[in-house]
Parts: sequence; C-alpha cells; structure tokens
Amino acid sequence: MKAIGINGSPRKKWNTATILDHAMQGAASLGAETETFHLYDLDFKGCVSCFACKTKDGSSYGRCARQDDATPVLEKLDEVDVIILASPIYFGTVTGEMRSFMERLLFPYMTYTDPPGSLFPSGKLRTGFIYTLGATEELAKERGFDKHIVLNEMLLKMIFGVSETLCSYDTYQFDDYSKVYAPRWDPEQKARTRSEVFPVDCRRAFEMGSRLASASR
Repeated sequence: MKAIGINGSPRKKWNTATILDHAMQGAASLGAETETFHLYDLDFKGCVSCFACKTKDGSSYGRCARQDDATPVLEKLDEVDVIILASPIYFGTVTGEMRSFMERLLFPYMTYTDPPGSLFPSGKLRTGFIYTLGATEELAKERGFDKHIVLNEMLLKMIFGVSETLCSYDTYQFDDYSKVYAPRWDPEQKARTRSEVFPVDCRRAFEMGSRLASASR
C-alpha cells in the first residue's frame, strides 16, 4: 500500500506541511509506504489546453501529455492507493501551484459527457484535502471560502470516487506578530489557537491518513 502527500504551500515546515506530515504518519501507521512532494520545488505549469488527453485514439487519451516536473508525480497515480493534497488558502483559494497541479491531476480523467464522468478506474484511489486558513471558520464562511472547498471535494469525488476534507482555521501565520503590521489579528488569540487547537487538527489529520489507508487495504 502506498500513500503520497502533495504540499501546496511554499513553506516546508509551517502549518500546511506540519499537518500534512501528520496525515502521512497516520497512513504509515497502517503500513503504508509514504512519500511527500513539495510543489514549490517543482518546475511545472497548469493545463495548457492542448486537449491531447481528450483526443480519440490518441497516445495520451486520458493522460496529461505535458512533460515537466509534475509528470513523475502524476504517473505515480498508477501505483498509489491514497493521495492527500494540502494547501493554505490565499485570497480565498488554494495556492497557484496547487491550482495548477489540480488542473493536471483532474482534467485528463474528466469526460466531456452529460453528466461528466471519469476515466479513472473506480475505487482504485482514495483522496483527502487539507486546508490551512489564517481566517476563523466564521470569517471563512462569511467571505465564501467554504464554497471553493466544497467545489474541490466535489471534483475529487467525481474523478476518484472518494474524498475527505479537513480544515484548520485561525492558524498561526508569523513567528513573531510584533514584527509584522497586522492589526486585524490578536496575537494572544492566535497563540492560544496555536497551542490548543492546532494540535487537535494535527491529530485529526493523523486520523484522516489512517482512515484513508485502512479503507484501501
């Protein structure tokens, strides 16, 4: 059994990477072989609308024809059982790198039918998506961030059949709030959330990883 994690954050040792690591630990606790990829280390682009993945009888039908640093990661879908995506929310959506990766991950398998279908083998892959947000849950809903999160889960379920979502809200953004002009945030409240809530979210991520791995055995 194999599980891969996709870190869509530019930071490798902060909220998103940390909570994703706990999810990978959860999968490993069930015997999964795990590997994590950091998208900001890769040189790739999103979909370029070449439609090679949609060309009848083409050599890349149902596959992304682009060749770059994302290609080896996408090719691993043939051999893995679990994939967990993780991204901070920037300006109401996932990072640009994660969005580009999602285009390459999802579009080749989507059929232009009504309703849309999937070319990916049913039941072969279980997916999860972890989001970290500087905003509180209430503010995220007020700004409509939740609609983007719901849409991503719908797309993952449409293509792969199974997906879970985990959101970690009100995350600690800076090492030292006194050095940053950010008067909208209460440093003491942020510190409390970091010490009291974030560990709970990490445990939930561990449980997500183990649950997805368990269902794949």
